[in-house]
Amino acid sequence: MSSKEPVDLTGRELESAKDENSVMVVDFWAEWCGACKMMEPIMDSLAEEYGDRVFFGKLNVGDDRKTALEYQISSIPALIFFKNGELADKVVGAVSEERLEKKVKELIE
Repeated sequence: MSSKEPVDLTGRELESAKDENSVMVVDFWAEWCGACKMMEPIMDSLAEEYGDRVFFGKLNVGDDRKTALEYQISSIPALIFFKNGELADKVVGAVSEERLEKKVKELIE
């Protein structure tokens, strides 16, 4: 599956997407989170640039607390990186586009 913008996910959809995509970035966020809103344009930009090779998803922790707990999300924004269905890395907090792009490139190389 490829998309030029992050896709809203539920926990079930996240699990399916892990099986269907070799590289995936999931943003755990909430509507009330200011730092999460700062990350939105960064995720949009990276999805536009790498969406043909990387699946970008976002999961609202307010709507799906169970999945957030399963992935041990205690602070948001939290970005989880998957490679071949396995957890590859995790970044917590607002970070620069450059830092996230570096992680994405590492996963697709």
